Order: sequence, then structure tokens, then C-alpha cells
Amino acid sequence: MGKRSKIILGLLIAVLIGIIVTEIIRPRPINWRFSYTSVSKIPFGCFVLYNELPSIFPNNEIESVEKSIYDLLIERDSTIASNYLMINDFIYLDEQETNQVLKYVANGNQVFIAGSNFTGQLADTLNIEITQQYDIQEDSVRASFSNQNFKQEHFYFERGVDPSYFVSVDTANTEILGHIQFKTSSFLDDNKDEIKVRPNFIKTSFGEGSFIINTLPVAYTNYYILGDNKNYSTQSFSYLNDHLLYWDDYKKSGRKVITSPMRFILNQPALKWSYYLLVIGLILFVIFKAKREQRIIPIIKPLENSSVAFAKTVGSLYYPHRDYANLNDKKITYFLTYIRNRYYVNTTVLDENFITQLSAKAGKSREETKTLIDLILSLKNKPIHTEQDSLTLVQKINTFKQSYGR
Repeated sequence: MGKRSKIILGLLIAVLIGIIVTEIIRPRPINWRFSYTSVSKIPFGCFVLYNELPSIFPNNEIESVEKSIYDLLIERDSTIASNYLMINDFIYLDEQETNQVLKYVANGNQVFIAGSNFTGQLADTLNIEITQQYDIQEDSVRASFSNQNFKQEHFYFERGVDPSYFVSVDTANTEILGHIQFKTSSFLDDNKDEIKVRPNFIKTSFGEGSFIINTLPVAYTNYYILGDNKNYSTQSFSYLNDHLLYWDDYKKSGRKVITSPMRFILNQPALKWSYYLLVIGLILFVIFKAKREQRIIPIIKPLENSSVAFAKTVGSLYYPHRDYANLNDKKITYFLTYIRNRYYVNTTVLDENFITQLSAKAGKSREETKTLIDLILSLKNKPIHTEQDSLTLVQKINTFKQSYGR
């Protein structure tokens, strides 16, 4: 990889790291969608309400339901009195669910419904019709209860509110428990600032039980319970009996739905655990199999003795040309380098002083040392060398190197 490519790659990595760091440290925008689930901590979730239920109903057992109301009511013990709590922006029950809920309430139980849109067979059976007001002049909606004994008389809701109210109820079996007040405007009406007061909280008797319905579900979310309107939810729950309380976490806008192709397997307990055991078993097999297997140890060939090959290579450079002078010159240069590195003797001038120092340090006699140096000097001055000259030089050098202390 060239220098330019490395610079470009480094810049790309730096930009990528900068983007990641920026995304991590930047504040996340507030999620204002409606959720109503018990685990949702966004403003319009119901995490706070669900965790406050034990303090609101200290004498009640609370059970979270994550399946259809039809399945729950089929399985439950009908002799145990209970309440069913449903909070969502849109409430719709199919025919089977409706029949089961009506039977459940008729046996003396209560269903609390908080939803801004309530339609279907259940609404038709109870003779209830709800409408939603979208042309409000101000965002603020004021809610109040009919019971004047409550601690707080008025509650103001300013965000996420499109007022819903009842336009038709069964007056023979229905009690109005609360109203909402809001201001509307119309371009076709001369009265542009009309203040409307409409019922939004009722209790409808059915058999031995009752339906308690509120059209202001946002009042039960984190945003308002943590504010000045926290008493609205507790006061509205005061109409429920002290029985087992079911919290519906199934019919929710923010409910997590499995969209995986394996949703059938994951929805069946037996198949789900079989799948999990299979995955865990495969992971364990891979881990232990990998630990038992060793990597192949590569074969490392020993280094070959290339001295002979080197000698042959060097010999082939000179022998065919019979250039003994060049060969002897390199041999002498190599020998003098050996003397400098081995005995630390200056080889610039090969005189009597040099011979004396070299013979003393090499442990050789002066005569032997002088014979070798004289041979070297004679070969340097000789223009033409013979094969015998090369053999003599090599023999003398090798004999000298075999001295004591080599």
C-alpha cells in the first residue's frame, strides 16, 4: 500500500470514528410517540404508572398480562373477583374478545378502559359513541371530576391531547364521572371562541359488574404523572374495587411484536426452549471442539550448510577467467580486514613495526609473520599472478590463522 493510499485510508478511519463519537455523545431527541406499555420510559409511556400501582392499590395483587384478553379470561378462575385495566390510544376488541369481556363483567368484575378511540362491538353493546375534537383553539384541555370530594378539582393537559368525549351513552345504566373543557374555533361560525364542556369519564353498569371508561389516556402516561396531574390517575382509579388487578400489556401501541420468520417457534414455549437448547448446544460444541483441535505445526527446515556452495560460486567467478591477480587482491584485502578486526593493528603501512606488533598479538614467530607479509607485498607489486601464487598465499594465510588465540 502506497503512502497516498495510507493517508486516504487514515482520513476515512478518522472521519468514521468522528461520526461514531458524535452519534454517541450527542443528546438523543425526545421520543414523543405514544406507547402506554409498562416498560416504556418515554414521555407517553406507562412505566411510572405501572410501578406506582402497588402504592395506589396496596391491598390488591397486580398481574401483568401479555396475551389476549380472551386467552386470559378463558384460563382464569371465574370465582376470583378482579379488575382489568386497559390503557391505549385505540381500543378495539373482536367478537370473541367482546363476548368474553361482557361475560367477565356480568359476573361482577370491573373493566377500566382509558382510550381516545373506542369502537367495535363492545361500544355498540354498551350504546357508547366517542368523538374526537381536532379544531381546538388552544392546546390546553382542562379535566375535572363530578365528585367534589376529591383533593384536586381541575387538571390541565397541554401536550399530546386531541380531546375525545362521549356524544352518546346509555343513560339508564351510565353515570357521568368527569368532564373535559376546551376552546374551539370555526371559520363558519360567528362564535369563534366557543368553550365546550363534554363528558369524558363514565361508569356503565353491565350485569353485576361495570365498565369504567375514560377518553383521556395521556393522563396516565409518564409525562403527566410526574407533573402536576399525578392525582388525576389515582382519583380515577378510586372507582375500582379492592380485587386482583390485571394490567393489560398486550393491546398497546408500543408493544414489541416479533416479526421474525421464527415467530411461531418463539411463541410456543416447548419449541422456543428446544430452539434455545439447540443453539446453546451448537455453541458449546464449537467451543470445546476448537479447544481439542490444535493448529498444524509448520515444518521448519534446518538451515543448509552453504559454505561449499559459496566456495563453488566464488570459484566460478574467477577460475574460468584465470584472473589470479584479482583473486589474490581480494584475498589480501579480506586478510588485512581480518587482522584489523581481530588484532586491532593498523594495516595502512606494512613495515617492520607492523610485523612486530602482529607477531606479538597473533602469537606467531617474527620470521613466519615476516614471510607472510613479504609475500603479500610481493604479490601487490607483481603485475601477473599465477595459480601457484594463489595456492601459496592461501596456504600461508590459513597457517597463520591457525595460531594460538584464534
